[in-house]
Amino acid sequence: MRGLKGLVLGLCAGLFAAAGAASAAPPPLAPHDYAIKDFHFRSGETLPELKLHYYTLGQPKKDASGQITNAVLILHGTGGSGRQFAAPQFADVLFAPGGLLDPAKYYLIMPDDIGHGASSKPSDGLHMRFPHYDYADMVEAEHAVVSQALGVKQLRLVMGTSMGCMHSFMYAEMYPDGARAAMPLACQTVSLGGRNRLWREMAITSIKADPAWQGGDYKAEPELGLRGAENLLILAGQSAWPMQIAMPKGEQVDAWYAQQLPQRLKDAEANDLIYQLEASRTYNPSPDLEKIKAPLTWVNSSDDFINPPELGLAQTEIKRVKGGKFVLIPFRPDTHGHGTHTWAVFWQNDLADLLKRSGG
Repeated sequence: MRGLKGLVLGLCAGLFAAAGAASAAPPPLAPHDYAIKDFHFRSGETLPELKLHYYTLGQPKKDASGQITNAVLILHGTGGSGRQFAAPQFADVLFAPGGLLDPAKYYLIMPDDIGHGASSKPSDGLHMRFPHYDYADMVEAEHAVVSQALGVKQLRLVMGTSMGCMHSFMYAEMYPDGARAAMPLACQTVSLGGRNRLWREMAITSIKADPAWQGGDYKAEPELGLRGAENLLILAGQSAWPMQIAMPKGEQVDAWYAQQLPQRLKDAEANDLIYQLEASRTYNPSPDLEKIKAPLTWVNSSDDFINPPELGLAQTEIKRVKGGKFVLIPFRPDTHGHGTHTWAVFWQNDLADLLKRSGG
């Protein structure tokens, strides 16, 4: 599993796997493509054809009227891909036989968002001339995959991690009857300001300040700028307690970092990363939280650098969501900071509760 060209490895996968844990082979996700002709972005720009790549697992089940009833939309974080959910800390818990999202029961849909994975993105050739998409464009494209490509009128559940968490809120607002339940994991509902906006801007500025970037028309990746950006992403995704336990000595930290940074730089793409980080610029579902109809469980982690609990935002905002519930996972030696959102063992009971209170 690759990640935020650094972020999913550090943010979604978490830092450490459980010692000695054996994982099953990753589930066989089926890849698909769907194209939207003449896609209009909210920036006013257009793309003659927007390619959307997505993965499915399981089979659709229909009711007597022919409507699909068991579709679950799972949304990835910044820099990620739908395929990341085949990782053991997620799939081995939820997709296993008898698991909460057992593919024998549910039809799982995992898209690559605009600008990510095998969907249309700047690195396909347009570079910085690619339309400047935002989260609303991405959610519209997700809905197109669900409703147009797959013919799903109402999801059983929409859930997502990090950026996917933010998209889950937006999906529930933009399509109030589009899902029977929603589970956002690791985000806030207010516009990105303060430190959360700052570290993103620092990463973008680091890339653009590298002379090798050349306004986005580089022949080789601007490594100096990407090093600065990836350093920020590594730090933002980690949790202090497990790191201190695993690497109490300086030489251990140095050895880990010497291995991590080259690994993250290997697949990094500067323009794609800039766009991925800038896409959050218009995010702000807070004014429309009352529009959410579906039962919703919102889960954050107390050791999350990106969504620090001391701000107290979620505890206030959730009161405006009818049928909403907020869960804060306490930090422990085995939690994973922001990346706890992908370790289903920590919140699977909350998912079970949500499925039960939204109709079984």
